[in-house]
Amino acid sequence: MVGDNVEVGIYPLAEAMAKSDELGLDLVEISPKADPPVCKIIDYKKFLYEQKKREKAMKAKASKVVVKEIRFGPNTDDHDYEFKKKHAEKFLKDGAKLKAYVFFKGRSIVYKDQGEILLLRLASELEEFGKVEQMPRLEGKRMTMFIAPKTKSK
Repeated sequence: MVGDNVEVGIYPLAEAMAKSDELGLDLVEISPKADPPVCKIIDYKKFLYEQKKREKAMKAKASKVVVKEIRFGPNTDDHDYEFKKKHAEKFLKDGAKLKAYVFFKGRSIVYKDQGEILLLRLASELEEFGKVEQMPRLEGKRMTMFIAPKTKSK
């Protein structure tokens, strides 16, 4: 980033400022605590532009995790269960994480074991599409389980 006609070396602050003015560039302090302070002559606007460009590229490469939810009741019927299981398969095939939960309304909290059996059944039937990240756990009136999609091996 230092111009071609600038010699790299140690300059007094006044001389460094004069050189940067002469070249029409900015004098940027790199390490102020060093003795003497370390500065660099660069085009600061160009530097900021390139930094933003790099950050944008890094952000674009970062994978975004999508979490899809499927809600069951403790006494979910077989047809409803199959319907929701098909949706769960689709979500896992698309690469989204799955949060399956059983919501206990009112006194239905008595059927905790039925809710756990339902979630474990779902986990075993979706085994080829994803792996269980968190086993069923009761949190208040919800029993939650997370399933992560299986990574495709190339």
